[in-house]
Amino acid sequence: QVQLVESGGGLVQAGGSLRLSCAASRTISDFNAMGWFRQVPGKQRELVATITNSGRTTYADSLKGRFTVSRDNAKNTVYLQMNSLKPEDTAVYYCYGNLLPLTYWGQGTQVTVSS
Repeated sequence: QVQLVESGGGLVQAGGSLRLSCAASRTISDFNAMGWFRQVPGKQRELVATITNSGRTTYADSLKGRFTVSRDNAKNTVYLQMNSLKPEDTAVYYCYGNLLPLTYWGQGTQVTVSS
């Protein structure tokens, strides 16, 4: 059973920063790709960022330059550094991992950005 556990969410003022962590219960280099989605109530879950097991990263166009995804293989952890946060970044952020053919999800962590 694979578990992904997010942490680091919380309340921050607009313009501030947060770093989310996603700790995996197995070696993250086993995953083809890992990353982050976010979801606002009543809306579809949207892709935030992805990092492959070779280290290649991709981002939602609207988030490039503010968010950075990274990984620490020694800690089996993936991170999402979020800078210059805006109220519209408020959402539940979910970590995911593709261990083909399956996708695993964390339980989500709430990020709230106040104006």
